Amino acid sequence: FPGKLPLEAIQVVLEELRKNGNLEWLDKNKSSFLIMWRRPEEWGKLIYQWVSKNGLTNSVFTLYELASGDDTENEEFHGLDETMLLRALQALQQEHKAEIITLDDGRGVKFF
Repeated sequence: FPGKLPLEAIQVVLEELRKNGNLEWLDKNKSSFLIMWRRPEEWGKLIYQWVSKNGLTNSVFTLYELASGDDTENEEFHGLDETMLLRALQALQQEHKAEIITLDDGRGVKFF
């Protein structure tokens, strides 16, 4: 690969990703970051579309059922890691479309 991208250029790219909500710094020194293919709000929207389309509002799901259950196998959010799933559900909670709840076997979510 000819040449290297100067550090300033890399920082500009990373800052642009952060502004768009696709990057989050994991430390104050900005030495490590998380790049997100979709923002939590976008994942939340996809999940809620699935819930609505299937008439599942007022239903309760475990996080496992949403990310790994047979019912969601063909959905884009199937296999989403728990951290991002929780953030997506928190975004829905802020919109009053869901409530994250504690179940006997861990966490779950109720959709409205």
